[in-house]
Amino acid sequence: MARPVLAFSHFGFFVRELARMEDFYTRVLGFTASDRGELDTPRGRVSLVFLTADAREHHQIVLASGRPQDVPFNPINQISFRVADFAGLREMHRLVANEAGVREISPVSHGNALSVYFRDPEGNRIELFMDTPWYVDQPMRIPMDMSLPDEALWAWAKESAATQPGFRPVEEWRAALAKKLAR
Repeated sequence: MARPVLAFSHFGFFVRELARMEDFYTRVLGFTASDRGELDTPRGRVSLVFLTADAREHHQIVLASGRPQDVPFNPINQISFRVADFAGLREMHRLVANEAGVREISPVSHGNALSVYFRDPEGNRIELFMDTPWYVDQPMRIPMDMSLPDEALWAWAKESAATQPGFRPVEEWRAALAKKLAR
């Protein structure tokens, strides 16, 4: 029997201050609470908030109470959210830049995406990104100046991507990846 193809569905993570994190993910990032409740687990009672931005998905994120205050290392590398267009990325950059508790805001180009990274109020690294029509070999990260006008920023993004190894239209890269996945 062939191995089934997996499709990413949702993720959950422990938080220290459930109400504060729900507020941030709903008010700033635009998710909606679809459900909430408490559950007895082998580690004790956990409060859960289910969040979604898609009516077809009961939840895309689960916030769970119980993250210890004194954990010295956050094992979450990043939580990434795609935005549809550059106007949306600009607006999200504006929102997080004006949000108390958000830190380490870092707009960058990866060549294949334009991203805004930041730390949410509990220090989880978030990436907001939009795809570009190009592919470049990864990893690649160049700081991006969000103060540039749209046209100038797009010209810079294409010029900087074009100098990177592997630069080509993303559709060429996707076609090659599709062949690789079909094997």
